[in-house]
Amino acid sequence: MSSNEALPNILNPSGKAPSFGRRFFRRLVKGIALLALLGVVAVAALFLLLWHEHRTEIILPAPTGHLAVGRTTFTWVNDAEMDELAPSPGTKRAVVAWIWYPSPAPTSVAPAEYLPAAWRTALAAHSGALISEFLTRDLALVRTHSTSDADVSSEQRSYPLAILRAGGGALTTDFTTLAEDLASHGYFVVGFDAPYRTFVVVLPDGRVVARPPTNDPENLSADEANRLIAKLLPMRTSDTKFVVSRLEQLNAADPSGKFTGRLDMQRLGMFGHSFGGATTLQFCHDDPRCKAGIDIDGAPYGSVVQDGLKQPFLFLLSDHSRDLADPAGKQIVADMQSIYDRLPDGRLFVTIRGANHFSFSDQMLVKSQYVIGLMHAVGVSRLDGRRGLGITTEYVHTFFDVYLKDAPADALSKLAQRYPEVQTGIPQ
Repeated sequence: MSSNEALPNILNPSGKAPSFGRRFFRRLVKGIALLALLGVVAVAALFLLLWHEHRTEIILPAPTGHLAVGRTTFTWVNDAEMDELAPSPGTKRAVVAWIWYPSPAPTSVAPAEYLPAAWRTALAAHSGALISEFLTRDLALVRTHSTSDADVSSEQRSYPLAILRAGGGALTTDFTTLAEDLASHGYFVVGFDAPYRTFVVVLPDGRVVARPPTNDPENLSADEANRLIAKLLPMRTSDTKFVVSRLEQLNAADPSGKFTGRLDMQRLGMFGHSFGGATTLQFCHDDPRCKAGIDIDGAPYGSVVQDGLKQPFLFLLSDHSRDLADPAGKQIVADMQSIYDRLPDGRLFVTIRGANHFSFSDQMLVKSQYVIGLMHAVGVSRLDGRRGLGITTEYVHTFFDVYLKDAPADALSKLAQRYPEVQTGIPQ
């Protein structure tokens, strides 16, 4: 074959000019290939942005009270109760308690870790790489405002106590901003995580206990979830009673002497988020040691719905305007109203417009802000994370100030004037 001869055309062996259909097909293939390449580049760029964000330090909102904050932990075993959720018969119930409290101003001591290293490792292992490495900040780079194992402030002889309960399998430390802020206003704040109920718990001996999927109501059908909730709620209220009793013992005779006489057990409140709010309602119904309570975006369950409450109580909700047309949503509001209507003086119902279910926790800050931005774009949430936490912390400490410290009641009514996002009264 001479150099002047044309090479055979494999796609068009006849040598004729390609038809319009074939030219279109080739362009289409090239276009798809280009789009695929652009998609790969876009995904790679997104993961690069997420990874950079993951490695960026973040500082939690500063407490608004004038007191510095200390933090310590205890692990307590309840020898009187067997853990029904444990795989091994005869396992005793246990809790890991996190305690935030007023402390002297720190000098050069580094802040407490948001979550200890062993807990971070366990959480990442059970969350998966996508969530822990790309969709969540590196928790080692989340900066708190607490000092580990500090002394108790001498400003007062004793301080009121607030029990904190996270929702479902959430960790107590997800609510560090709320806990630190309340402690800075002169409170002991005690939250706790429980094996087989909290998503993951690390015990002092290094054992990691993860919650089985069967213990998560969100993995079940509606009927199965309700049966599990009916089983979990008494366990959660029982755990709360146990923790309060251990705090009474600690206050009476702390072996180290640090906490002896420093907790005012006569001024005890409780607040909780989601299922922690339901636990708060039921605990305050069951235990007269509770003097005031706050349900943060939690549907009520248990006998409290039928019996009501006697203590001052605050319902603090996210924006559920879309849910009011749903029968399940209507029933939740009806149950809340049933409790609310029978409350004595000292009741308050607050909705934060534009807030979502996680606007009350650190999750709105430690989760990827690209994901949060997407939520804003599709209308799932419109409230800035720090703004939501600011409103929540102010309502929590002001409500407890009024009903545990005898602050003027009008301090609560003034808050609604400061925050245009706040709507008072039960939504209709």
